[in-house]
Amino acid sequence: MFMPASSPLPKSGGPIAQRPRERMADGGPASLADAELLAVLLGTGRRGRSAFELGCELLERFDGLAGLFAAPRAAVLAVPGVGPARWAALRAGLELARRSIAEDLRRRDALASPEQVGHYLALSLQHCPHEVFAVLFLDARNRLLAAEELFRGTLSQTVVYPREVARRALERNAAAVILAHNHPSGLAEPSQADRLLTEALKRTLQCLDIPVLDHLIVAGGRRYSFAEHGLL
Repeated sequence: MFMPASSPLPKSGGPIAQRPRERMADGGPASLADAELLAVLLGTGRRGRSAFELGCELLERFDGLAGLFAAPRAAVLAVPGVGPARWAALRAGLELARRSIAEDLRRRDALASPEQVGHYLALSLQHCPHEVFAVLFLDARNRLLAAEELFRGTLSQTVVYPREVARRALERNAAAVILAHNHPSGLAEPSQADRLLTEALKRTLQCLDIPVLDHLIVAGGRRYSFAEHGLL
């Protein structure tokens, strides 16, 4: 996930670690470590462990925030102290962040906000255990009209149909598009198949006077932009 650098992790059991809400009130959410933010979402811990300690346990078990949010529901619920309500709170926090960025992209030029686009796609695609192909449909001012997941595949590949992408672009009355997909492998570099697909989609949409502004690959905490690398 594209996240701001977290603050140094407080010592478990220390007085600061027990007061994440107070720390947030004083220094804002950016001042909190990942485990403290999780503690705020979780609300309380379980017998013998504070919410902060439970947050630390989740981060350790799933190897960080990305692993936690990518983990299957059953795996997270298997952690003692994390019931359906707390799992729902974690997912709701992630979804609220994604929707907040989408609202912002509907108000301004996506090309002027490449980091926001990257954050949105990371929140949408990074945690999928299989490949997902999505399209951001933009208006004439490059503001977001809609974001759609059009195709799903396996761990390593997705079959994408250019005619279906073109059809959805016409239905959305899109003036331009940004393509995106994830690499569950964690490698952000495009494959030869990714390059050929991008060219095929570009040709198909050019016939409709709909430019492809970028194709972004999301992988782990990284992203690859075809536009930035001169591949469009």
